[in-house]
Amino acid sequence: MKNSPHICPSQRVDSVEEYYFSRKLREVAALRAAGNDIISLAIGGPDTPPPPEVIDTLTEQAHRHDTHSYQPGTGIPELKKAMADWYRKSYGVELDPAKEILPLIGSKEGVMHVSMAFLNPGDGVLVPDPGYPTYTSASRLVGAAIYPYSLTEEHGWMPDFDELESLPLDRIKVMWVNYPHMPTGAQPTMELFERLIEFGRKHSIVIAHDNPYSFILADEPMSILQVPGAKDVALEMNSLSKSHSMAGWRVAMLASNPDFVNWIYKVKSNVDSGQFKPVMMAAVKALEQGREWHDALNELYWRRRVIAEQIMQKLQCRYNPQQRGLFLWGKIPDTCPGSEQMADELLYNKGVFIAPGFIFGTNGTRYIRISLCATEENLTKALQRLS
Repeated sequence: MKNSPHICPSQRVDSVEEYYFSRKLREVAALRAAGNDIISLAIGGPDTPPPPEVIDTLTEQAHRHDTHSYQPGTGIPELKKAMADWYRKSYGVELDPAKEILPLIGSKEGVMHVSMAFLNPGDGVLVPDPGYPTYTSASRLVGAAIYPYSLTEEHGWMPDFDELESLPLDRIKVMWVNYPHMPTGAQPTMELFERLIEFGRKHSIVIAHDNPYSFILADEPMSILQVPGAKDVALEMNSLSKSHSMAGWRVAMLASNPDFVNWIYKVKSNVDSGQFKPVMMAAVKALEQGREWHDALNELYWRRRVIAEQIMQKLQCRYNPQQRGLFLWGKIPDTCPGSEQMADELLYNKGVFIAPGFIFGTNGTRYIRISLCATEENLTKALQRLS
C-alpha cells in the first residue's frame, strides 16, 4: 500500500479563519433543510433589485456579439467617466477618470489589492475595533502587523487621536477607516475627515477609506476626498452594492492620486482579467440615476428601520437613533452573557438569525447588529416571534 502524500497548506491559510457569515450560513442552510423557518436579519445584502433600466441594459448588452471577450483590467472608459461624473454630482469631488479611478470587482477585492500594494511583511496597519473583519484578515494574509485602534460608544465610535499618537507610527503604513461606520452606524463629519488627512500626512500613512454606506439613510453623502489635498495620502473605495442594490453584480471603484492607482492596478492586473462588459455598461446606467432613486430606496429602509428598532426594544437592547447605514447596532442588556449567546439563542429558539457584535472586534462583544435587508413582512414576523 502506497504511503499517503503529506500535503500542508501555506502558513497564511492558518493565519485566517473562514469568514463568520460563510460558516454560519451553512448552519442556517442546514436548519432550513431540516424544516426550520429561519428569518435572516444578519446579512447586509440588499434584497431589492436595481432600477429596471439597469437590468435592461445588462440584457441588451449581453445579446451583442462584441461584448463577451476580455475587457481592460482598468475598466472601460464609459464606466470610469460615469464614476467620475457620479463623484462630481454626489460629493462635489473632481476626479480624472483616466488616471484617478480604478473599477473593482467589489470593494472586498479592493481591500486585498490595497493591502498587497502598500504592506510588506511586518509593516504595521491600523484596523478599527469594531470594524469590517476583512481589514484584519487581508492584513494577516500579507503578513502585516495588526494594530487595532479602539472605537467606543463613549467616544462616538470615532478614533481617539491621542491614543493613535502613542502607537509606533513609524511602523504603520496603512490606516483603514470606514464612515458611515459599519457596524455602528456612526456618521462622519468634515472635522473627522480633516483630522484623518492631517494624521496621514504627518506620519506618511495611507488613509484607506471604505465608503459603501454614504447613501443609505444619510442626509447628505460625504467623501473623505472632499478634504482639500486628500488624494495626496488617502484613497477611497466606493461600491454600487448598497447604494444601487447591486451586491451580487460585484461593481466597485477606487479613487486616489495617479501613483496610488497605478500601484494598486499593478497588483490587480496579476489577479483578474477585468469585468464583463454588459455588467460595466449596466453600472454606467445605474450611476446615471438621480437622487430620486436613493430617496425611494431610503423610504423603504426607513420603514424597515422602525421595525428593527422595535426588535431592539423587545430584546431590551439600547441603540443610538442617530446611526445611519444599512444596519441597526444595539447594546445588549447586562443580564445577557454576551452577543454570541444572544444570537445563538435567537437562532435556535426563535428561528431569527442576527449578527453578534463580537465578530467585528472585542469592542463589539456587548452588541448585536440587525440588517435592514429583510422585508417588512419578515421583520414583523421576527418581532412577533420575540413576543
